[in-house]
Amino acid sequence: MSTCTTPRSDDSSHLPDDGRPHSPPSARRRGPRIAAADVSASIAVFLIALPLSLGIALATGAPLQAGLVAAAAGGLLVGRLGGAPLQVSGPAAGLTVVTADLIQQYGWRTTCAITVLAGLTQLALGFLRVARSALAVSPAIVHGMLAGIGITIAVAQLHIVLGGSPHSSVVDNVRELPAQLADPHLAALSTSALTLAVLLLWPRIPGRAGQVVRRVPAALAAVAAATAAAMVAGLRLPRVDLPSWNNHTLAGLPEGPALGIAAAVLTIALVGSVESLLSAVAVDKLAAARKKGPRIPRADLDRELRGQGAANIVSGALGGLPVTGVAVRSAANVQTGAVSRNSTMLHGLWIVIAALLLVPVLDLIPLAALAALVAAVGVQMVSITHIRTVTRHREILVYAATTAGVVLLGVLEGVGIGVAVAVAVALHRLTRTRITREEDEDGVHHVRVRGQLTFLAVPRLSRALHRVPQGAHAVVELDGSFMDHAAYESLQDWQTSHATHGGSVELTGRGGTRITEPAGATQCHCRPWTPWRNHQCAQPSRTAPPDGGAGELASGISAFQRNTAPLVRGELARLAREGQQPSQLFLTCADSRLVTSMITSSGPGDLFVVRNVGNLVPPPGEESGDDSVAAAIEYAVEVLKVRSITVCGHSGCGAMQALLHAEPTGGRTPLKRWLRHGLPSLERVSAKDGPLARIAGRAPADAVEQLCLTNVVQQLEHLRAHESVARALWAGELELHGMYFHVGEAQAYLLTDAPEGQRSPEGQRSPDRQESSDRQKSSDGQKSPEKQQAPDTQQTPGGRSEGESGHEPGGMVFDRVEARALYEVGASTQPANSP
Repeated sequence: MSTCTTPRSDDSSHLPDDGRPHSPPSARRRGPRIAAADVSASIAVFLIALPLSLGIALATGAPLQAGLVAAAAGGLLVGRLGGAPLQVSGPAAGLTVVTADLIQQYGWRTTCAITVLAGLTQLALGFLRVARSALAVSPAIVHGMLAGIGITIAVAQLHIVLGGSPHSSVVDNVRELPAQLADPHLAALSTSALTLAVLLLWPRIPGRAGQVVRRVPAALAAVAAATAAAMVAGLRLPRVDLPSWNNHTLAGLPEGPALGIAAAVLTIALVGSVESLLSAVAVDKLAAARKKGPRIPRADLDRELRGQGAANIVSGALGGLPVTGVAVRSAANVQTGAVSRNSTMLHGLWIVIAALLLVPVLDLIPLAALAALVAAVGVQMVSITHIRTVTRHREILVYAATTAGVVLLGVLEGVGIGVAVAVAVALHRLTRTRITREEDEDGVHHVRVRGQLTFLAVPRLSRALHRVPQGAHAVVELDGSFMDHAAYESLQDWQTSHATHGGSVELTGRGGTRITEPAGATQCHCRPWTPWRNHQCAQPSRTAPPDGGAGELASGISAFQRNTAPLVRGELARLAREGQQPSQLFLTCADSRLVTSMITSSGPGDLFVVRNVGNLVPPPGEESGDDSVAAAIEYAVEVLKVRSITVCGHSGCGAMQALLHAEPTGGRTPLKRWLRHGLPSLERVSAKDGPLARIAGRAPADAVEQLCLTNVVQQLEHLRAHESVARALWAGELELHGMYFHVGEAQAYLLTDAPEGQRSPEGQRSPDRQESSDRQKSSDGQKSPEKQQAPDTQQTPGGRSEGESGHEPGGMVFDRVEARALYEVGASTQPANSP
């Protein structure tokens, strides 16, 4: 797997024209193939959607067939035209209350016309590309609206569960509920109770039996069980009555006051759009978290809005309910393995087939079972998780006001109340600022600001700051997310004045995090990893030499003392007391472009770093008086007890270039004597049957990169020969890892054993490798220590003779090397080269 490879296009227009005549298209090319995963997912979603569509139609008071029309339109049209491939659309509980009110006020035919107009409105909004604006609504308002709708649905359906009929408002339903409880219809109550029991217990069946039965959706199982029990017991209950499609009612011209019709159209369009777009965003998160299957493109919200509009136009014209994205069905679609929009479209097709061929079966379903199912959905819309979330963000007042407004007045009125309360809360937070001042035992004055700093709080801020004595050390803690220009100017003026009179000021944010002061004329606040030559805000020192070396170093140290030291002083003090306890030995090249703390995101005390030219590990007994690397390895393993050792090479390594281009004869300078420890790597690359390394699915760019990768593998083998390393590997206390950093790409790679399909053919070498091999053969004949060993050389524990392959304690001994980008394997908790 490689994310560095550019995907190739299947469009034949990108192929070069070689002058050959165009051949007719192949007979094998047919329509798009439908994946088996999409077929199975569509069946699961269909089994969920069928009973819910009938139940929602029942809850709104619309013809039951209207729910099937909306489900089919949502599946086929939104599935094909929408921008969220895995989102499933259809009749949803979020529009139940609005639709029920419209049917009672205007009648069914006018409600269908309103649905058509709402679809046209959604189409216009989609073409205006304002879909993202709908997500600006406070989540507390959206969740409060859904909770209010859920309460309204549950209370209304409770009357049908008890064998009665719901009333037009929540207040009336609650008022009549005691009388209904006093005289329940036992047959309806028992059927509803069985439906709820199966619905709750079905996902909790343990063991293998539970794994098998859970393939059937709980909603379908509950309705099927209640229907079968009612038939066996011979209960006389109101049942689903689907009239002939010949008598199906279509949309008519809207009749009623224009202002009321316009308000209804906006309500359907806005509520449906917000619910659909929020569901699309949630589906994106579910699809991204899925570990298996192809990557699903992110939702195009404007296209999704246009798809919802088209579905509402068709559904309304054909006498169906309003269509919106449904979170429950969409989540089921993702969880059952759907890989494309085909699953959504197939679910719509199954709805059409069921509506045409399964009418006799659907007519057997008791209305009490559907009412219980919809009531359960309404209860689930009041989410405890959402309540906890809005409470944590201090927006419970907005949530409660919206919920109460929807329950008592209606959806549009409730949302309006929620918006008004949200604006009032925001203004209150913006203007309410608490400022305190106190002095601790060390004489440090703490000025704490809780809330947003605006011009309204400037007088109180100024009074608190000027109570700090001149020359004292002050800490100003800003626990807020906003500061306007007036407050900023006041704070900066006081800070400058206080520093002028010998005092010091430290600005901290929430949790005590230090805030860096704005850059002044004599201060440098460039990013820590910026090279000195790019520090444009630093003035060269007058005492620096012409090349600026000492001045740059002094400037860098000064910036550390001013900006970084206060942040790490506490951690360094702890390390000074407790001593170092690194978990990693990181052996890498001395190249100045390789910043170990930056590429590993490590801090003080994390890594025990050894750097040398070429990240070389001399084998035991070949140090020739230079024991520094061996001493560091022994100290790290025996004294510090590190748990892993990483050898990290990098692109463009000067030592590897020197090995490739070394003259056969020449003086034995210290550098050349040191580089002889890299000759085994060069011989490994030059061997006819030697392994060819690959990086992110591609061959190395040149011989230098090939040698850099191979050198990491060779030095890992040298590491195994050290006695302390071998003992720790054999005891299972140590792991070895190979790493490669591409400087130009700023990309780190882990070295792993390449899969069989990605291994290069034996003996196939590039001209660069052949040239390096010939050059090596003409050298002075000096062989590496590894090549000089006899074949029967005694192995230390964890060692490995040349040519042997396979797994070893502490990691993989590579036969074919594959460098994988770290962001591809970063989610894995196990080392990439571990067995």
